[in-house]
Amino acid sequence: MPFYVSPAQVMRDKAEYARQGIARGRSCVTLQYAGGILMVAPNPSSALHKISEIYDRIAFAAVGRYNEYENLRKAGVTYADITGYQFDRHDVTARGIANWYAQTLGTIFTDQLKPFEVEIVVAEVGITPADDQIYRITFDGSVTDEPGFVAFGGQADQVSAALKERYADGMSLSEAFAAALAALSTPGNGGERTEYTAAQLEVAILDRARDHRTFRRIRGARLEELLREARPAPAAEPPADAAPDAPPGPAAPTGPSSPPSPPAPGSGRDEPPTGPAPGGSDRGGGTPLL
Repeated sequence: MPFYVSPAQVMRDKAEYARQGIARGRSCVTLQYAGGILMVAPNPSSALHKISEIYDRIAFAAVGRYNEYENLRKAGVTYADITGYQFDRHDVTARGIANWYAQTLGTIFTDQLKPFEVEIVVAEVGITPADDQIYRITFDGSVTDEPGFVAFGGQADQVSAALKERYADGMSLSEAFAAALAALSTPGNGGERTEYTAAQLEVAILDRARDHRTFRRIRGARLEELLREARPAPAAEPPADAAPDAPPGPAAPTGPSSPPSPPAPGSGRDEPPTGPAPGGSDRGGGTPLL
């Protein structure tokens, strides 16, 4: 006879296993800006994408095990295509896809021995900012509506707290990217503070101005430009000929300097020097400066 384990303990063990697997990665960020929705994910690979297109105005972002969320992405694309073909393209919405993902992940979490170590965000850009939708789906099938912004995967709590301090409605693309980059670079997201380069980031947007296929990746020169705008210019260095701070000593007299008094007769100091001072300077009987 196998050992008895209560269903509650089994679910707790599954949830803890999935959380630990997801926390080993790095967080991703999705947020609204004036022209649409921005998605930013640390990803050094140029072939294995964390952010992808699902349908005309819908995008998908995920963290966790690549093979698991890639299977979910392909299944979501198939679901969206079939729904749009059978009914109408306007019937394909982020809410419907998020509910389908929630049912799929909930079934896997309950029925299978090993849960999926993934977290998913499904975002849809609307005609106006009020119509934008962002949904977060966790490994156990829970789905939440996230207005404005969401950080998921990795150390999501620290990244979300940093993003909350910088997020504001109606930001431009450069301002939204700067806020996302600052939140992802927090020390809580995988250890020490990280300064990401263009090769280490995957960035995509849902552009509200486009009528069809709003998904667009940002890379190359445009991404480099956003990075320069997001990071302040370094402070100017002091000029090289600036004198260093002098060590503390007795205060110098503040009055105007007076010429030295002539030496007393017979003191032996009224004789001219025998040669020029070092450096070609003749001080007229004084001690040369060294």
